[in-house]
Amino acid sequence: MKGLSAVISTSVAFGATSVIAAVAPLAPRANSLPPVSVKGNAFFAGDKRFYMRGIDYQPGGSSNVADPIADIDGCKRDLKVFTKLGINTIRVYTVDNSKNHDECMNALAAAGIYLVLDANTPKYSLNRADPKISYNDVYLQNIFATIDAFAKYDNTLAFFSGNEVINDDQTTAAAPYVKAVTRDMRQYIGNRKYRKIPVGYSAADVNSNRLEMAQYMNCGSDDERSDFFAFNDYSWCDPSSFKISGWDQKVKNFTDYGIPLFLSEYGCNTNKREFKEVASLYSTDMTSVYSGGLVYEYVEEGSKYGLVKINGDSVEELDDFDALKTAFAGTPNPQGDGGYSQSGAASKCPAKSSTFDVDTAALPAIPEPAKKFMNQGAGTGVGLGGSGSQNAGTGSSGTATAGSGSVTATGTPKKGAAGALHAPALSVTPVICGLVVIASSLLGAALL
Repeated sequence: MKGLSAVISTSVAFGATSVIAAVAPLAPRANSLPPVSVKGNAFFAGDKRFYMRGIDYQPGGSSNVADPIADIDGCKRDLKVFTKLGINTIRVYTVDNSKNHDECMNALAAAGIYLVLDANTPKYSLNRADPKISYNDVYLQNIFATIDAFAKYDNTLAFFSGNEVINDDQTTAAAPYVKAVTRDMRQYIGNRKYRKIPVGYSAADVNSNRLEMAQYMNCGSDDERSDFFAFNDYSWCDPSSFKISGWDQKVKNFTDYGIPLFLSEYGCNTNKREFKEVASLYSTDMTSVYSGGLVYEYVEEGSKYGLVKINGDSVEELDDFDALKTAFAGTPNPQGDGGYSQSGAASKCPAKSSTFDVDTAALPAIPEPAKKFMNQGAGTGVGLGGSGSQNAGTGSSGTATAGSGSVTATGTPKKGAAGALHAPALSVTPVICGLVVIASSLLGAALL
C-alpha cells in the first residue's frame, strides 16, 4: 500500500506519462517452490522427477515434545545447517496446530526445502492396542485441523496418517483403522478444495508384514488407496552393499508397486555410519521403485543416531554429519525420470495370515459426528495441549461402502489462507489504467 501511494503522488506531480514509467513489473517471489505431486509410482516437482534427500527433524525427541516449525529462532539456526548438508526435505513428527508457521515455512521454501509432516501428536493418535475406540471424531477433528494449518504452504510435500502404528504381527489388526484415517485425510483435503497433497503411512521396520502392509494400503477402490507408502529401514549397516543389506530384494519385491515408495527413516548405527547406502538409493538400481529417503535423525538425543548436537544457539556437527554430507555431495540423481512406472496400478489385497491379521478389505466408516468436518471444516486445533482423543468422542458405527471416501466437493482447488507461499501474480494493467484516469482528471481540472 505504501508503494502504491508513492506512485499516485508521482502521477499528480508529473502527469500520466510519469505514472506509466513509475510502475514496474513485479518480480516473481524468490521463495516459491513448485508443489510436489504424484505421477505413477513417483513424485514430481512440476515436470521434474523429485527424490527426497532429507532428514528426520524433531529437536527434543519424544521426551520433550515441541513444535520445531513454530520455533522461529531454532528454525533459522538449523536452516543454515540444512543448507550446508544439501537436503531438500525434512520430516517433522509433531507440530502444534494452534500456532502460526508462516515464518519458518517461508524460510524453508526460500532454501528449497519441503516438509513431510506427521498429522498425529502423542495425545491425538491411534492406539494400536485399541484402535476401534481411538478412531473417533475428536481425533479426526485435530488431524484435520493440522491439515488446515499446513495445506496453504506449497512446500508441504506430504502428510503421514500414522507412524509405526503396527510394530509387530499382533498389531496388524489395527491396519483397517490406519487405512481409514488415510482415506479420511485424503477426502478432507479434496472436500476442502486444497491442492492434492499426498497422504500415506510410515511403516515400522518389520520384515514379516512390511510387504503385506504396503499391498494393503494400495488395494481397494481409489478413495481407499494411499497416495504413497513409506517404511523405516535399518538393514544397511556399514560396511555393507546393495545385496548384502537385502536392498536388492526390497527393490525386487516392490517392482510392480503402483504408488511412490520411500524410506521414512534409515541409517543403521550398529557400526560407524558411512552412509554408503546413499549411492544405491539414488542410483538406477533403486529409482525405478524408490523416491529417496529420510535419514534418522538430525539432533543427537542419546541414541547415537544424531547428526548434530545442539546447545542453545550453537550447533556442533558430528562425524555422521560429515559422512552424510559427503555421501550426498558425491551422489547426483539419475538423469531423466529414473525409470519410474506411469501405471499407478492398485495392488491385490493380501490374504490373512499368521503375520497379517486382516481378513477383509472393508474399512470402518467415518464416525458420524466427523462427517460435518468435510463441509464445515475442522475448526481450531487443540495444539499440544488438550486432554487427548484416544478414549474420547464417538467411534465408527459400521463398515464403509467402497467409494464412500470419494471427494464430493466441486470447484477450483483453493490455495489456503494468507500464508500461501505462491503469491498470485499482480497485474499492473488495472493499476496503470486507474492511475492514468486519476492523473487525467486532475490535469483536466487544472485546465478548467
